[in-house]
Amino acid sequence: MVEQFVGNWTLVNSDNFDDYMKAVGVNYTTRQMGILAKPNVVISMGDNGFITLKSVTTFKTTEFKFKLNEECDEDTPDGRATKTTMTIEDGKLVQKQAWDGKMTRIERGIEDGKLIAKCYMDDVVAVRTYKKVA
Repeated sequence: MVEQFVGNWTLVNSDNFDDYMKAVGVNYTTRQMGILAKPNVVISMGDNGFITLKSVTTFKTTEFKFKLNEECDEDTPDGRATKTTMTIEDGKLVQKQAWDGKMTRIERGIEDGKLIAKCYMDDVVAVRTYKKVA
């Protein structure tokens, strides 16, 4: 089921991301860099059952390796240390991050050949759209 997400994706549209980052608790300077960054996201599968989600920008490159349905430690691009669980729910790759008594959820799905990432924090929702790079 993860196979549909595998590939190199580039950001083409971002709605409400600043408000999402603010709700998560990201500081002003980091939010400004986050708004300016146009990340390429590379999702790959290893033979050992690990899935890698790599985010590449001119500012920073981060890599997160995980197994589905297993809680693991994640250091987010904005500096949070989270306990993260990745699952497949209704055909979507769902990322739940918990830290300091807070929780956010990112749902990645494929719509019309594009990767749509919906980021939820409390009542704030951001939508980031990526197209597959050939």
